[in-house]
Amino acid sequence: MCGIAGFIGAQAPSEQQREWVSAMTDRLIHRGPDEGGVWVEEPAALGHRRLSVIDLSTGSQPMLDANERAVIVYNGEVYNFPEIREHLEAKGYSFRTRSDTEVILCAYLDEGAACLSRFEGMFALALWDRRERTLFAARDRMGKKPFYYTLQNGLFAFASELNAFKELPPLRLEVDRQALRRYLAYEYVPTPGSIYRDVSKLRPGHYLIWKNGRVETAPYWDLPLPQERTDLSDDECCERIRFLAGRAVKRRLVSDVPLGVFLSGGIDSSAVVALMAAEGTANVKTFSIGFKEPSYDESPYARLVAERFGTDHHEEILSALEAADLLPEVVERFDEPMSDPSIVPTYLLSGLTRRDVTVALGGDGGDELFAGYEYYPGFQAARRYLRLPRALRQKLLEPLLRILPVSTGYVSPRHVAERFLNGTDAPEWLRAQTWLEAIGPELQAELWREPQPGGMEFEPEEIFSETRALWEGFPASEPINRVFYLFARQYLLDYILVKVDRCSMMHSLEVRAPFLDRDVVEFAFALPAGAKMRHGRRKYLLKKTFNSLLPRRVIQRPKRGFLIPTALWLKERLKPLVEELLGESHLRQQGLFRPETVRGWLEEHNAGRVDRRKEIWTLLVLQLWLQSHKPAIV
Repeated sequence: MCGIAGFIGAQAPSEQQREWVSAMTDRLIHRGPDEGGVWVEEPAALGHRRLSVIDLSTGSQPMLDANERAVIVYNGEVYNFPEIREHLEAKGYSFRTRSDTEVILCAYLDEGAACLSRFEGMFALALWDRRERTLFAARDRMGKKPFYYTLQNGLFAFASELNAFKELPPLRLEVDRQALRRYLAYEYVPTPGSIYRDVSKLRPGHYLIWKNGRVETAPYWDLPLPQERTDLSDDECCERIRFLAGRAVKRRLVSDVPLGVFLSGGIDSSAVVALMAAEGTANVKTFSIGFKEPSYDESPYARLVAERFGTDHHEEILSALEAADLLPEVVERFDEPMSDPSIVPTYLLSGLTRRDVTVALGGDGGDELFAGYEYYPGFQAARRYLRLPRALRQKLLEPLLRILPVSTGYVSPRHVAERFLNGTDAPEWLRAQTWLEAIGPELQAELWREPQPGGMEFEPEEIFSETRALWEGFPASEPINRVFYLFARQYLLDYILVKVDRCSMMHSLEVRAPFLDRDVVEFAFALPAGAKMRHGRRKYLLKKTFNSLLPRRVIQRPKRGFLIPTALWLKERLKPLVEELLGESHLRQQGLFRPETVRGWLEEHNAGRVDRRKEIWTLLVLQLWLQSHKPAIV
């Protein structure tokens, strides 16, 4: 895995440009500690930091092709590069290295943007075509690897992480209040936006072309439309999933350095271990984080899987409360704010894993492809709920739901019930996002000191405009299939994959996701929702596929992510930090939010009247990020 950065059109001497691009890549050294390189030739400057995984001796970047027509910087892995290389050799291309980088470079010279259809893997790349005076950039289909870009006053710049832009003096980096609004609602800034004004993320499955000072982007792939029905039986589907997932795992075992597996004890990561064992991989190394507090500890399930397959298992048992102390450090290292509480254990797991291996496989994507989240059956339940007579809902059921108890545990019954009711009241395009949201439009109207910060309305259509665009742009006939699309194109993309990429790269660890293999994705996504989720049973098909391989307790256990005692953290371990950064003095000095609103949320949460963990946590993470990065806010 690597970090890339560069720019075109800087009005500065070549030596100055070299210093700038070197400084940009120095900001990315955690992504590639093994080697660095820069290439400068008017008007382009490209930089690279390398984490050596394949072809350790000759894969250095930036890399020129044999005829020196083009130069590339690239982050990621293209797993099927040996087959592409054979195809190109048959057409007369010769190679000086064993790297996938050179294969990508030659494939572009052979086919242009059409080469992207051949690549299977995770990648972000930028290639300067010296003859055409054109920059070509692209991002993988599911968006595993990041690619930020900006065009300001004729200067185009790109980087793997936003922090690299801080080393390019001509750029202005200002936090956009509209982006803050979206962060508070989503818990991240959705693609294609970023936390900074005029800085964008390249969409997954898209390429970008810069030429003559203009930037254009275009798609080269998208998720397939789900079928309304399938002629395959359940057993045939399971056979196909096992074959495709097994091949995806095999592709991801190619490495010149040691590799292992993130093992949570859930079905997705456990299936990856089972498939590695089926490939005959010897001495599989598995890694897990557990907590001393039993209610938050999943390590026994991971141990079950490790024992079943005889892995070389590594685990670390920590105090869940003490783990909260790492939050400021982790948030400071994120290039833009995102408030998933599991960033802390993911950071710890990445550090544990990196002690022994350079590459780890994980189970990311299984929930989005195979209906692992409660929101999928919840969406169907909401449609049935709305068919009940309004009087029954309003006078009997809804008052009963609202007297459920508030809890600081993993699940707060009243919190869940209230979110369900809020989601059922929302239009279908917004329903799942309403269940996910942290601080929605109504609460933001109470929170901000300015009535309309940045001129942005407090309306769902404004804050969640990207969600609506995705919903309306995916022409699936069944609404539930549009929910699958939203989770793949927002929640997975900007929440799950960002968390794993940043936390693993902080430790210079590469993470590969077999479930995000193109063939697995296309087969699973095209299946009818009813094939993946049967009578409200989530992951029905995936569990059936691996039922004979995995321990029964793993198959039957309910899905739970990294269990984090967020509500307790806010009341206990993080209380001094909450009082400092969300206190009246700090908020008044900052001038963004109403102290009385935040004080009311804190009082409600601490007294146990209302579960405000999401609102308070999201605000706290933002304040930590603003405090450490000190950006201008416009």
